[in-house]
Order: sequence, then structure tokens, then C-alpha cells
Amino acid sequence: MYVRNAMSTVVLTIGPAHTLRQAARLMSARRVGAAVVLDTDTSGLGILTERDILNSLGAGEDPDRETAQAHTTSDVVFAAPGWTLDEAACAMVHGGFRHLIVLDGQEPEPVGIVSVRDIIRCRTTVPEQRVGPEQRAGRVDAVPA
Repeated sequence: MYVRNAMSTVVLTIGPAHTLRQAARLMSARRVGAAVVLDTDTSGLGILTERDILNSLGAGEDPDRETAQAHTTSDVVFAAPGWTLDEAACAMVHGGFRHLIVLDGQEPEPVGIVSVRDIIRCRTTVPEQRVGPEQRAGRVDAVPA
């Protein structure tokens, strides 16, 4: 199976001036864990993940003042639609990340994004089930605030 079979073709794209709060709202509304950051001035592509936002919040930074640009990973590893899922998974493990922006040839715009979850979904035969908050609460130890 190939990246083209697993990737999402609906890609959330934001600008570098978006605040982290704006990015988080958009990511939450679309139920995605990453946004492609497109800087039209430099034609550069980067990625902002939920982990980047959490790291900023954990450091006490203000999500209304911090911009996507300041927290974007710009040294991105890109995948091609023709990569196997094994190649994509190896790139993720090697790089220590969970999302790959998918580019097709010389096109500057992403054609998709593939995540670890997408790869797992393709590799498993278990029907997808939604886990509600009541089931999740039993699996994770609560950490006092």
C-alpha cells in the first residue's frame, strides 16, 4: 500500500502570522493534529503540530502572542504519493515525528498529509470505533493540576 492510499487530501494550511490560539482552534475544528504553514513571501512550507503548541503552552508562552512562524518546523521531510507506507513509517521513526507533508513532483502546494494514525488505519482490520471521554478516563491516570 502507498502513501496516496492513506493520506488525507484535505490539508489545513495556515499562514506564519496565525497565532497559536488561532491555529489550535482551526486544528481542533477540523480534528487534525497538524497544519501546513505556508509562507507566501518565501514560498516555504513548514508544519505546526499539536505538540508544538503544547510545548509553547508548557513553557508559559501566551498563545495569543506566539505565532505559528515561531514554532513551525521548517526542516521538513516530505513524502511522495508513490512512497510505500513502510517508507513513510521509517521516515517518521527516523525523524521522530508523526506527520509527513505529501508533495507530488515539482508542485509547491501539498497534495496531502499522512500521519501515523493513517498508516495504522491502513494496516489494521479492526473496525474504527470512537472512544468517548468515559472510556478514555479509565485508561489514563489523572494528573493533578
